Amino acid sequence: MFSIPILFIVVIVVFFLFSAIKILNEYERGVIFRLGRVLGMPKGPGLIILIPIIDRMVKVSLRTVVLDVPPQDVITRDNVSIKVNAVVYFRVVDPLKAIIDVENYLYATSQLSQTTLRSVLGQAELDDLLSHREQLNDRLQDILDTHTEPWGIKVSNVEVKNVDLPQEMQRAIARQAEAERERRAKVISAEGEFQAATKLSEASEILSQNPMALQLRYLQTLIEISTEKNSTIVFPLPIDLIKMFMDKLSK
Repeated sequence: MFSIPILFIVVIVVFFLFSAIKILNEYERGVIFRLGRVLGMPKGPGLIILIPIIDRMVKVSLRTVVLDVPPQDVITRDNVSIKVNAVVYFRVVDPLKAIIDVENYLYATSQLSQTTLRSVLGQAELDDLLSHREQLNDRLQDILDTHTEPWGIKVSNVEVKNVDLPQEMQRAIARQAEAERERRAKVISAEGEFQAATKLSEASEILSQNPMALQLRYLQTLIEISTEKNSTIVFPLPIDLIKMFMDKLSK
């Protein structure tokens, strides 16, 4: 009989503890495979004890993942070539499906995001992409969430970040915006002229019905002129006096 060295026993014990005891954080779950078969529901958080060599655990994070979609070449429905990138927010809601039903859920979600971005934005016109971005974001989120649901993934939000336009298209949009501002300025000026003409017409009707009001207006104008430092003062003649001379000339 020969005795097994104590050091060898210690090494075996340490290896067993290192392989058997696992600790999962609050945001982690562990999918355990025993001889290749899934062992029940995902475990965690906390202390997990495995059988060395027989059991294998795959960790899955339940935190929200921020996936940056690289710039994609997109041709819009009105035949404008642009580059668009986006960001996708998703998280794993079913760790078992995320491990069993798809090989690499991060890579799969990334590829699906790129193809969906090109497909959806290619069906929209450039004006809709620039002015109705929220609607396109909601549509992208719905499509991605529908396709990733069998993988146990929930897509919470999709945001189109940057839209890179060709230089000639940027100049055309700038000219269009300038023309729009000029059109609005002309419309506002025309509306102001119309309102002023309407008020003057109403004022003329009121003065024609009351001649004394017109004379009072003359006097008010004379007072305004006298308050200013003018070398020339104009005295308006009463309308009745002018009317009397006009009546004599007409006879």
